[in-house]
Amino acid sequence: MAQHALQRLATQQGGAYGGALAGAIVNANRNPRVYLAMCEATFGSGRVQVVPDRDAEFAGPLAGFQAGLDVCSTALMLTVPCDSPLFPLDLAQRLLAALLQADADMAVVMAPEAGRDGQMALRSQPVFCLMRTAVAPSLQAFLATGGRKVDAWTAGLRLVQVPFDAPGDDPRAFANANTLDELRQLES
Repeated sequence: MAQHALQRLATQQGGAYGGALAGAIVNANRNPRVYLAMCEATFGSGRVQVVPDRDAEFAGPLAGFQAGLDVCSTALMLTVPCDSPLFPLDLAQRLLAALLQADADMAVVMAPEAGRDGQMALRSQPVFCLMRTAVAPSLQAFLATGGRKVDAWTAGLRLVQVPFDAPGDDPRAFANANTLDELRQLES
């Protein structure tokens, strides 16, 4: 799944405001050599870093954001999880356009998702985002106070929500595959 996510990322455009992405940062708390080899096979040597969370608490997505921001050398950082194998190939472009137009700190995906009542609605998918690396001090302060919820942290940022429900968008683009059965369903 991680290799697949890296391959989809390698096709994204939007790095340096238009071109290919500068490289990849993988947040991994185990098997760093395996992830590094996987990344280098996709992005090339010297364009990849594998970084663990800062501490052993494994504080969820925000810890991954922090680890990436610690080493990111560009003005923007795109994040995707590896358990959603169908994310759009134009993800970076669409998030970048919205971020720049809104002069926001972060652009976050809004994707169709069924609620508990079965009704489809656009819901925030904050692990799919493009953020300015200037938000790093805000995130560090939030985590230092014990904060763990992405929405609570982003409430203090200039946030633009980007809908991915246009005609032609795959309604399963942001679906998770956390089990082999879920992956098989997405493959079909």
